[in-house]
Amino acid sequence: MIYAGAVADLPDGEAVRVQGEVAIAVFHVEGTLYAIDDTCTHQDASLSDGWVDGCAVECPLHAACFDLRTGRPSGPPAKKALRTHRVILSDGHVWVEETVGVETDARAGVPVAAGAGESA
Repeated sequence: MIYAGAVADLPDGEAVRVQGEVAIAVFHVEGTLYAIDDTCTHQDASLSDGWVDGCAVECPLHAACFDLRTGRPSGPPAKKALRTHRVILSDGHVWVEETVGVETDARAGVPVAAGAGESA
């Protein structure tokens, strides 16, 4: 598991980049945490530096958008989905369980209000 920090250090609307086998971006959106691969599938750019709008992040380089819940792009220029990763909350701290392989089916986010030891 990868430690992403304390929930208190990740304000709503912000993202943090953590390093697993690949870089992973953890987003706090309207009280829910999501984790996806951090690198845009269109061209190398960090999505944790992108713009968040609802459950989507826009790549800062060429405006490709990805759904934070599924990792799927909403249209060109990106065509390939990102991996999503399981977020686990424990005692106010955020952990990411990195997905192995190319799995991209929906791994819903975890509500920040989840109690200690609860996860999505």
